[in-house]
Amino acid sequence: MDNATVNRLATGIPGLDEITGGGLVQHYAYLVRGGPGTGKTTLGLHFLAAGANNNEVSLFISLEEAENNIRRNAARVGIDLSRVHILDLSPSSNFFAQTEIYDIFSPAEVEREPLTRQIVTTIEQLRPERVFLDPITQFRYLTPDLFQFRKQVISFLRFLAEQRTTVVFSAEDSAAFPDDDLQYIADGIINLELTESGRYLNVSKMRGSAFVSGRHAMRLSDQGLQVFPRLIPSALPPDHSFDLIPAGVPELDELLYGGIERGTITIITGPSGVGKTTLGFQFVKEAASRGERSVVFSFEEEVSIMLRRCEAVNIPVTAMQRQHLLFVEKIEPLRYNPDEFAQYARHVIDREQIKVVMIDSVTGYRLCMKGEDLISQLHALSKYLQSRGVTVILIMDTADVVGNFQVTDIGASYLGDNIIFLRFLEINGELRKAIGVLKKRLGDFEKSLREFAISRYGIKVGKPLTNLRGILIGVPTWNDKT
Repeated sequence: MDNATVNRLATGIPGLDEITGGGLVQHYAYLVRGGPGTGKTTLGLHFLAAGANNNEVSLFISLEEAENNIRRNAARVGIDLSRVHILDLSPSSNFFAQTEIYDIFSPAEVEREPLTRQIVTTIEQLRPERVFLDPITQFRYLTPDLFQFRKQVISFLRFLAEQRTTVVFSAEDSAAFPDDDLQYIADGIINLELTESGRYLNVSKMRGSAFVSGRHAMRLSDQGLQVFPRLIPSALPPDHSFDLIPAGVPELDELLYGGIERGTITIITGPSGVGKTTLGFQFVKEAASRGERSVVFSFEEEVSIMLRRCEAVNIPVTAMQRQHLLFVEKIEPLRYNPDEFAQYARHVIDREQIKVVMIDSVTGYRLCMKGEDLISQLHALSKYLQSRGVTVILIMDTADVVGNFQVTDIGASYLGDNIIFLRFLEINGELRKAIGVLKKRLGDFEKSLREFAISRYGIKVGKPLTNLRGILIGVPTWNDKT
């Protein structure tokens, strides 16, 4: 079924609507499953509030929690239920105080009939367009066996469908009472998960609709439920122009045969302190000179320190910021997970019409992972940005100051359309630096290495170091022929 031809209801959670292709299909029934504290009720509250805000009749059928608690807890996370109807079928305190004895019928049979009657009567009176039932597994205790439970749930959902109602119902999955039967009955399944590494959501079933599969990061805060869909890269537009972006340093542009191509991924690699960040800012500076906007996400260094260092080497970052050509964001990696950061980056890029993104560094970004695979997350982020025509610069640290040459410590070199490496050299007891190009996917490049230096006048790149050998191991020797 084409997503565009289906009538949908917004859930009130933008990230979830994106995952489900625009919202929940109208007049279907959706199961929200997960352990305690995963956010099932909060998701249902968002769904009802979104309907009320759209002038739709919304009904919460509560089988566990009292109405006062529901409204109070919703207000704490900024969800307005003032226009949402609540049918409170939770046990009152009188249930414990007044013990009733049933001589002929089981308690379940006696209590099921008035409960069912209240639900049917309320729905027929209100004619709600949205219903959230929390939790449907309470019906299990009102039926004598699994067959009767399944039959009752199917009958109830069919009744709601005949009323042209869209239903979200929660389930408490446990070893004693698994919810497998409910999964077969539901038109859609939304799974919520709470782990040591964070909260996650995934959609495992969506009848009549495509959806974005996989685990998506989620946050439950005083703003309610937020979902951060995984980025799915697509191909570059066929009309994308791979114009060269020069570095603005003539000798460096000679190394790169003119610069790096627009919309490519460039890896700048080398040990700590060799000048990778400054080199990245050099490309950002040249982008600003053409009126293009850049953003630098710093996962390690404080922004004030970074900007001061740039000004000290003749990169006018303050002026670039003042002209809204440069945005520098300090990202605390322990606060974000990778999907959350990716969505934040996406928001900044769309809002500011960014053309160049620099991540400094991948080592800091790695702290966001919290159990996720670094390469797959970095791949998704980089390729997504590239598919938007954004030029990506990844700053990557290598562990060894000198010694055997290694492009990256994480096996991510395949991502780079361009790889520029920096090395420390020891020459006659003096510590110096060299720069070279290892890869340029869309064009040729100079195969020699050149001396690299940073002074208060900016970046300086020297002539090819043709009289030295052993540069890649960091301890070069003079060529005998010189």
